[in-house]
Amino acid sequence: MNTLKSLLIPVVMMLVSHASWAEEIGSVSTKFKMLGANDKIVIEAFDDPQIPGATCYLSRAKTGGISGTVGVAEDTSDASIACRQIGPISLPEKVKNGHEDGKEVFKKSTSLLFKSLQVVRFYDPKRNVLVYLTYSDRIIEGSPKNSISIIPVTPWH
Repeated sequence: MNTLKSLLIPVVMMLVSHASWAEEIGSVSTKFKMLGANDKIVIEAFDDPQIPGATCYLSRAKTGGISGTVGVAEDTSDASIACRQIGPISLPEKVKNGHEDGKEVFKKSTSLLFKSLQVVRFYDPKRNVLVYLTYSDRIIEGSPKNSISIIPVTPWH
C-alpha cells in the first residue's frame, strides 16, 4: 500500500500543479451527457511567467461524462490560442537573444497519464514579436493540430 501511495502522490502533484497555471474564464457545453458533466469548450487565461504584460487566452475541448467527471477521460487535441499585450513588456536578455525559443510557458494534462496540452514561446527579432504556439503531445504519438498567436512588442500607452 505504501508503494502505491508513493507512486500516486507525484502523479497527483503533477496534475494539480499544471492545472493551477490558468484561470478559467468560462465554458460552453457542446454535447449533453446523461451521466456526469457535459462535453464542453473551456476558456482559460494565463500570464507568461517570464514576460509581465503578456497574457494568453486558450480555448480547449474538455471531455465530460462519468470518465471526465472523475478525471480519467482523454481530452481531444483541439485548442486555440489568442495572446495579447495587457501592460508594458520588457523582454529579458535571454528572450531577446533567442536562448529561450521554444520555452514552455504553459502545460496542462489532458488525460490521466501521458498526454498534455502545451504552449511554447518564440521571439522573432526581425519583426519584434513574441510568437506563442499551442499543441498537444503524447509519449508515443502527438497531434499535428496546433494554433499560434503573436504579440507585437510595442511601447505601452
